[in-house]
Amino acid sequence: MAITAASSDARAKLLSAGMRLIRTHGFTATTVDELCDDARVTKGAFFHHFVSKEAFGVAAAEHWSLTTGALFARAQYHAASDPLDRVLAYIDLRRALLRGAIADFTCVAGTMVQDTWESSPAIRAACDASISEHAQTLEADIAAAKRKYGIAGAWSASSLALHTQAVLQGAFVLAKAKGDAAVAIDSVDHLRRYIELLFKPATLKTGRTRMDKGRRRMKR
Repeated sequence: MAITAASSDARAKLLSAGMRLIRTHGFTATTVDELCDDARVTKGAFFHHFVSKEAFGVAAAEHWSLTTGALFARAQYHAASDPLDRVLAYIDLRRALLRGAIADFTCVAGTMVQDTWESSPAIRAACDASISEHAQTLEADIAAAKRKYGIAGAWSASSLALHTQAVLQGAFVLAKAKGDAAVAIDSVDHLRRYIELLFKPATLKTGRTRMDKGRRRMKR
């Protein structure tokens, strides 16, 4: 069956409705009827595109990844010349996005996986892919910063990239629990300070080395 423009539009409307409703009510509490009402499409249109609500959940996670991936791909933090500055600028962007209603800045994938991690392996896997693939976009900059500043330690760029997402997802949960974005902003500020401190010993060591060299030259 050929996909018409109207059919494609109905799918897009359903996914757009899902982005709003899932972040507001959660995946489990959001019904197919509510999705159709919000998208202003028929229930038949829903099941034309998605064989089940679970299939919709998988598609919603994938749609979220594509939508947010495009936003972060064109973000200004990539322009910084220093890899550590790029990582810190990414954190600054995440902080700047914590505005408006809580449902406006929380994560669709993070919300769904909390609802379905045990009941739906398919949705859990789709949410894992969404969160993990976003974390991977930070790995090259973290690895480059680690090399540039000579940071030793057993931790990897991958583990730190995932840690940033753990903090962000936890910040969303706290914002929901307290009904206030301020606690999420505080958490992101702590994340920035942690990364600065993680890289600070090397920069301090470099500074002391340069200072020591200068003092030795002066003694001569």
